[in-house]
Amino acid sequence: MAGDAADVAASVSLVCGVVALVTGVALVTLFDSLPLSVQLVPLAVSVVVLGLPHGAVDHLVLPRVREKPVSLRWLVGFGLGYLALAASYAIGWYLEPVLAFVGFILLTIFHWGQGDVYALVSIFDVDHLETRFQRALTLCVRGGIPMLVPLVAFPEQYAFVATAVVELFDPAATSALEPVFAPTVRAWVAVGFTALVAVSLGWGLFQAGPSRSWALDAGETVGLVAFFAVVPPILAIGLYFAFWHSVRHVLRTVLVDRPAADALEAGSLRTALWRFTRDAAPLTAGALVVLVGLALAVPRTPATLSDLLGVYLVCLAVLTLPHTVVVSLLDWEQRIWA
Repeated sequence: MAGDAADVAASVSLVCGVVALVTGVALVTLFDSLPLSVQLVPLAVSVVVLGLPHGAVDHLVLPRVREKPVSLRWLVGFGLGYLALAASYAIGWYLEPVLAFVGFILLTIFHWGQGDVYALVSIFDVDHLETRFQRALTLCVRGGIPMLVPLVAFPEQYAFVATAVVELFDPAATSALEPVFAPTVRAWVAVGFTALVAVSLGWGLFQAGPSRSWALDAGETVGLVAFFAVVPPILAIGLYFAFWHSVRHVLRTVLVDRPAADALEAGSLRTALWRFTRDAAPLTAGALVVLVGLALAVPRTPATLSDLLGVYLVCLAVLTLPHTVVVSLLDWEQRIWA
């Protein structure tokens, strides 16, 4: 059963990923420039579709993978711990927004990388990531692509996003980020990250040969690098976040929900996704409350599209910290790093 359901999940993941990448490349090919309002559409959609909701069943996934009932005691303890982590990070944005932003980038590299490692190992069943070292390399590569390639390819737009976030808390602090966008720094990032990609893919090729699974990993990696090198970062991140990362995590949660996995195996993707949507609705609403609360609480009242982008990214950062802890525990339960 699990194998059949995983095959369906693999197909859905591939289709959604390809559609996202092709859409981004097609838009930049057809139009000389895309206004900010257009580039923000995928991120705006992700507020209620896939993006915020993808982590809204965090309270259910661990009991489900452990095959234990969801008790009131569990929900209360889980909720308090989740809120404590989120609140601690939110306070960090007020105290040291530059460090909080850098932390968000590093956290995202780790979390998006671990998401792709799970997909490669458990959904696509690759045969060349046999050791923790290989999986750690892949985590750094897959998580690094969305965060580091745009830094090299689109430094002005990357700086614009960083400024939009940090200025909400301390406009004077944005100058501390300027050295990151210097040509020399970006050149070192480009050289170092290219070497990391080459080592990761080369090691896999050496270990497993030119297998189907290695070709899948290499194809996705090269495709993502090209995507983030040519598609403006705001548009690229919006498409990737919703239709690559979030889709893969939603399917992961479906596979640990037995009735949803059964529906997926039976070919009823609609039923499986409906169960996810129903389960995610309460905490998606809670995440929207956090988003509105942040918009009201930031020192600089959001008044422009860039301000709203900044608030949403801070909201994602605040929620990503506890979400990553849950996903790490899920990795442990599913022996992704065994």
